[in-house]
Amino acid sequence: MDSKRIRSGIIYLFLLLALGAFLYTSYTRRSTQVTEEISINEVAEAIRNGQVTRIEVDDDDLRIYRSKGKLPVASRKETGVSVVETLENLGVTPQELSRVQIEIKAPSSWEVYGGILIALLPFLLIGAFFFFILRQAQGAGNQAFSFGKSRARLFTGDKPTVTFEDVAGNEEAKQELQEVVEFLKEPQKFAALGARIPKGVLLVGPPGTGKTLVAKAVSGEAGVPFFSISGSEFVEMFVGVGASRVRDLFEQAKKNSPCIIFIDEIDAVGRHRGAGLGGSHDEREQTLNQILVEMDGFDSDVNIIVMAATNRPDILDPALLRPGRFDRRVTMDAPDVKGRRQILDVHVRGKPLAADVNLDVVAKQTPGFVGADIENLVNEAAILAARRNRRSIGMAEFQEAIERVIAGPERRSRIITPKEKEIVAYHEAGHAVAMHFLPNHDPVHKVTIVPRGMAGGYTMSLPDEESQLRTRDKFRDELAALLGGRVAEEIRFGDVTTGASDDLRRVTEMARTMITQWGMSERLGPIQYGEREEMVFLGRGIYEERNYSDKVAQEIDEEVRKLVDEAHQRTHQILATHRDKLDAVAQALLEVETLQAEEFQALMRGEQPPETRPPLQEQVRRPQPESEEESRREEEDRTDKGLDLGGTLPAPA
Repeated sequence: MDSKRIRSGIIYLFLLLALGAFLYTSYTRRSTQVTEEISINEVAEAIRNGQVTRIEVDDDDLRIYRSKGKLPVASRKETGVSVVETLENLGVTPQELSRVQIEIKAPSSWEVYGGILIALLPFLLIGAFFFFILRQAQGAGNQAFSFGKSRARLFTGDKPTVTFEDVAGNEEAKQELQEVVEFLKEPQKFAALGARIPKGVLLVGPPGTGKTLVAKAVSGEAGVPFFSISGSEFVEMFVGVGASRVRDLFEQAKKNSPCIIFIDEIDAVGRHRGAGLGGSHDEREQTLNQILVEMDGFDSDVNIIVMAATNRPDILDPALLRPGRFDRRVTMDAPDVKGRRQILDVHVRGKPLAADVNLDVVAKQTPGFVGADIENLVNEAAILAARRNRRSIGMAEFQEAIERVIAGPERRSRIITPKEKEIVAYHEAGHAVAMHFLPNHDPVHKVTIVPRGMAGGYTMSLPDEESQLRTRDKFRDELAALLGGRVAEEIRFGDVTTGASDDLRRVTEMARTMITQWGMSERLGPIQYGEREEMVFLGRGIYEERNYSDKVAQEIDEEVRKLVDEAHQRTHQILATHRDKLDAVAQALLEVETLQAEEFQALMRGEQPPETRPPLQEQVRRPQPESEEESRREEEDRTDKGLDLGGTLPAPA
């Protein structure tokens, strides 16, 4: 126990003792209360009349016990004169006094010390008050002096928790960073050849791709200290605090050399200087200037690697990216199917998997997923298995987790009328049949009319193989497939609903992008229309400057209309030609609500789908509306909210 705690304990003890003495004295005085107080002359008269049996003397206070009466009465004698002498002066004879028992009460040690403590209580309270004031002032002073201290968290390299074995899905990035590990382990090998290791490594990639994980893995592999701090932790409301924290961080790093400094989300302090907000003396710019100075001022014999992560490399200051600072850039992109398979292997470690789980199929069904998405997917599958009281995670849980991550949880309790259910069934059947007969579209993987999120159903397609480049013919087929639901409603019911609102939005956006950004219009040619400029100080705001005339704008609108009309005609021709397939898929969806790829392909071949499961109507009973009025209100409510009946399920961005 330190001296500060001992001093505090002693002060608290004295305060408690003084308070106890005060309470005890007050209680003692209350317990000896008397009924009334009489004068000393009345006491002498009572003694002469033989009415007093005992007198207690407590300093100058007297308690008179009479032969009659249950409680004593109080009186008071003259100070400095004994009670016997006082009574004799009032005419009481010695014979009369001999009949009265006089007791001189001596004060107890508790009362003596209690009185002392009570006398000292005001001084103790004043002292305690000033003591607390000084402590608060001292704490505030320490806090004020600690504003300029770095808040970086230090992880020693003695027991690494993350290594390259925990990083999967990006082998190129691991190979790039392996050089950093070798430099930290064997710097003399590079120095002997006159090589200079990059002083800074910038990790660039979308959110969730594992930038922070890779940085920790480098530290774990090299076995060196790891300083971790966020870019936003440098800047405070006080001027100069950020620069002071940068200096303190690099001083600590030099003392622990060799080591790694990791700055997460460096774009918080590394944006372009002098671009508008804050002026030239902005606190953020001062912090950035200090970072630039520290990174360029390393001694040649100091083995410090600065690593930083950002998903906005386009807004960083050019001085931060020049050689000698962050002169190496490592891209952490979304993994391909092979990388997703490796990431799945990492996240299923220690989790019981059922025999029917095929991680290759799971990896194929998750295009666009990054490491964080896959981790969430495996966790959702484990939660579903636990909710269903399973002892292992099955393929059904993985399938459900994929759809939950992409589109949201199922809404089986949603009340749906038979008419609306038929519309949704034909809507999704239109998407699926159009996808099947479009030559450049991905194969259908699943069709369902079970609501998820804001959609009444969805159709999922998966590519046979992933490709980074997409052709104009493929985009045209996707436009036609997106219009499949609306065209199916036109063919079957002769009318359309609001269920295709999201499909129409995606169709319009895709067609306009094909023309203005990708140059896929024969009429307008390979020209990009409109300059898109990001406002680096206004978050993700994008300002699009129109660099074409009104005549060209009209031609763009006409080309968008032409693409959409052509897609609509192709879809109408396909569904009208294969009306029997459209009806078969819709009827199957009305019966079982969900069709897997094998069942859908069987219907396309004119066969009956295999009976591998009971109808979903028997598995889950949906509450039906109690009356036609309630059903009508539910339908109006969904229409007012603009809920989609369904559509194709997009892969995550």
